[in-house]
Amino acid sequence: MAKYVKRLTGDFDDLLRRIDGGILSGSMSASYEDGSDWQADSTRVAVRVYERYSYAGGNRVSLSVTLAGSGDDLFLSAITSGGSQAVFFKINTWGEEAFLDRLAEIVEAYTRQ
Repeated sequence: MAKYVKRLTGDFDDLLRRIDGGILSGSMSASYEDGSDWQADSTRVAVRVYERYSYAGGNRVSLSVTLAGSGDDLFLSAITSGGSQAVFFKINTWGEEAFLDRLAEIVEAYTRQ
């Protein structure tokens, strides 16, 4: 399991669109599995779950993304899972790290704009 956490300033909808588009276009096997949205006054939360096949690891990995925002104050938490082929401990986590790296690239590019 790998994790990426970031506080940033920006447009909630724009960042969510960029994450969705960037993840799905970043791998032939990437898919949107499910998601949910919640809002109360100016506070919003979006949860997205993506999955893709890891050629390097020979298995499937998932990426859960939670984006929370109030106005232009945003918080993002992303966690990968799956990918290991061991029974009692984690080995072969290349696919998880690559999936998370793709998300980090999208978010870091967004913050540099």
